[in-house]
Amino acid sequence: MSQSGTPASTLAETVQRRNRIGEVLRGMIKFARSKPLGAFSAFLVFLVLFCALFADIVAPYGKLEMYTGAKLDSPSFGHPLGTDQFGRDLLSRVIYGARISAIIGLGSTGIGSSAAFILGCMSGYFGGRFDTIMQRVVDSVMAIPSLILLLSILSVIGSGMFQIIAALSFRRMWTESRTIRGASLSIAQNQYVEAGRAIGASNYRIITRYIMPNVFAPAIIVFTVATGGAILAEASLSFLGYGIPPPEPSWGGMLASDGRQYMVHSPWMLLAPLLALSFTIFGINMFGDALRDIMDPRLRGSQGARMAQ
Repeated sequence: MSQSGTPASTLAETVQRRNRIGEVLRGMIKFARSKPLGAFSAFLVFLVLFCALFADIVAPYGKLEMYTGAKLDSPSFGHPLGTDQFGRDLLSRVIYGARISAIIGLGSTGIGSSAAFILGCMSGYFGGRFDTIMQRVVDSVMAIPSLILLLSILSVIGSGMFQIIAALSFRRMWTESRTIRGASLSIAQNQYVEAGRAIGASNYRIITRYIMPNVFAPAIIVFTVATGGAILAEASLSFLGYGIPPPEPSWGGMLASDGRQYMVHSPWMLLAPLLALSFTIFGINMFGDALRDIMDPRLRGSQGARMAQ
């Protein structure tokens, strides 16, 4: 016990917790100084995630609440992004649209990238006939244009949020597995993998203890960049009528149905979801590029070393 009556273990835990918080803050400051564009992009990404999680609190009106103002009203103090043909607040609909984009982007990328991570590691490690079959399947999937493949899948299983996630995940699990396979092939040739085989380690242990941890960094980068592509793909599908059915506020749906119809008379109906989509894709791609510069071992001697200074 200390003189104040507080256990020494509690004081040690408090000090360790403060040290960890300090390390995180110093790391964020170093990241902002070395990658200012990446830090700004990270702010955009977290802003979209914040709006997606707390849309019910952040949005001034409900996502389907009509007659909140005059129909087709231009941006004003009460409606910063204006209103649509039903008097719905566009700012609220854009905020609720961030929730749909985040769910579809993170959901499809999480499922597809996880499956691609496992398939790529197995294909790169085992090689042989298994790898040959895997790569022919990947070639077949990549030979079909992505939009045509997605439209074909959705025409069979129907449209909706979960159907879009399933369609995007199916294509992503095959196309991304080739990137993970390339990284696994180089790691499988290292001496510590051969040493693991020599001491009798099982294939499961070698893959989970030697291959996967060393492929995790490029997998995170692929995941980050692919999230932006998934959000853009959902917007494209919604624009073509295969996305989230109305009246749910989807950025692609807002561009297709209302924005295109009233783009001349009320251009803010087109610009509101367009700017939200553009800044989100920009932020995710730039944030992923900054992560690549930091986590890529080939760049640690240049950009990565400057962060450690």
